[in-house]
Amino acid sequence: MSQRYYVPGEGRAAKVNELFTGIARRYDLLNDLQSLRLHRRWKRRLIQLAGPRPGLRALDVCCGTGDLALALARWGAETVGLDFSEAMLEVAAARSGRGEARGPRDGCRVSRGEGGGRRFDGIRFVRGDAQRLPFGDNSFDIVTVGYGLRNLASWEAGLGEMQRVARPGGRLAVLDFGKPDNPLWRGLYFGYLRLLVPLLGGVFGGSASAYAYIHESLAHYPAPQVLAVRMRQLGLAKVGVMSLLGGVMAIHCAEKG
Repeated sequence: MSQRYYVPGEGRAAKVNELFTGIARRYDLLNDLQSLRLHRRWKRRLIQLAGPRPGLRALDVCCGTGDLALALARWGAETVGLDFSEAMLEVAAARSGRGEARGPRDGCRVSRGEGGGRRFDGIRFVRGDAQRLPFGDNSFDIVTVGYGLRNLASWEAGLGEMQRVARPGGRLAVLDFGKPDNPLWRGLYFGYLRLLVPLLGGVFGGSASAYAYIHESLAHYPAPQVLAVRMRQLGLAKVGVMSLLGGVMAIHCAEKG
């Protein structure tokens, strides 16, 4: 019987950590395969909306292998990437050491940062809990998360923490799977997630059940409109929702008042 990675409640963090530890080295390849590399375009769009630039501090929550954190640093923001999975952080740190964040900044020497984080010029990676961020109130000008809220035991707690650590006037940006309004398109999309994505995970990643988790977790994640409502309830302003590929993905942007 295949392993199931989605579990509610207290055991959620341990199961998610186990999942990502197992697929960390193949995570980027599988993302390219299952999205036909479209995830790269969607992440670029999120970065454009976040507006990183020199002089700003940015936090990427649930940073995984570092795509968004590296992009934020590439545009000059002093960046922290936070994740619960040590295996994913090791991949992110290796990518930064290879110079994948080169851009406005020059060096990319890896060293040990405060609190055990790894860093090169302009970026460091820290292991931590997205539901209890180890940063003070009003610490960052930009707070992003890509495909991360859905993995938390409480996405509401994670969103609340993002709001807490953002500075007044700071921007929050969230990218995650959506739920298309069109019933036919939604059925085709969910069928793809339920059947073909696990097949790709089994063939190329060695774990079909790890990628079956995407569909399972999405069933318990709110529709984009619900997430937007929660953002407004937290006091965030200028809340906007960008639907991508007919609702397959969604980007939420907001500002802290």
